[in-house]
Amino acid sequence: MIQASRARQLSPIAHLGDATLRLVGDTGAMFLFFVESFGRIFRSWGQFVKTVRQIYFIGVKSVSVITLISLFTGMVIGLQMYYALAKFGADGFLGAAVSLSLVRELGPVLTAIMITGRAGSSMTAEIGVMRISEQIDALRVMDINPIGYLVSPKLAASIICFPILTAFFDLVGMLGGYLTGVLLLGGNSGVYWYRVSAYLKMNDITGGFIKSLVFGVVVCTVCCYMGYYTHTRRDAVGPEGVSQATTAGVVTSCVLILLSDYILTSLLF
Repeated sequence: MIQASRARQLSPIAHLGDATLRLVGDTGAMFLFFVESFGRIFRSWGQFVKTVRQIYFIGVKSVSVITLISLFTGMVIGLQMYYALAKFGADGFLGAAVSLSLVRELGPVLTAIMITGRAGSSMTAEIGVMRISEQIDALRVMDINPIGYLVSPKLAASIICFPILTAFFDLVGMLGGYLTGVLLLGGNSGVYWYRVSAYLKMNDITGGFIKSLVFGVVVCTVCCYMGYYTHTRRDAVGPEGVSQATTAGVVTSCVLILLSDYILTSLLF
């Protein structure tokens, strides 16, 4: 009786300890997964063709959704910033406010989140289905490293595509701010672009690109890891396990994007 009571008292602590150990273990395993994936990018020229295919899937096919989101994001920022700055007689600084908001924060973060929803979920589902259908085991039987064959091209493509799509997001977003702040609300066109060039510094652009690189690595590593180890999940197996892994990959990626964004902002700016 006393032992049962003591076990009930220790139960919350035991659950917390178990969750902490699993978190530390998963973090370490994910890091090793990334190291092996990155190392196998340069193993053979055959990776080049697979990387180009992934660049088309991750990058080119994301252009349309990135264009749409960035245009309306810039328009909303331009609209809100104009009214806020006009209250203080500083509406001439609209270009600086829009460009800095996009390049420093919204561009890298929203680009990463949109690619996570479009391409990251697909990565997890694809690799997860291959895992439960034993195709990954078949690759091992044929002496083909599954991580190098499946994950490394996706990682290389993410490292290439994320900064390019982020730059595209920033440019279209600035155009959206111009549409609302200048063409719709009557701001001065020359002043808008002058403020953009005067206040947007190289360290702002560099910081945005560093963020996008980190986000690309985070999204690809997390999504591929979740799919690759679908068979080890405790909550579900089979097709349901793939769906749970896909959800976990997207949610975890988005959380880590925001967490790493805060850390990088503290270090870079």
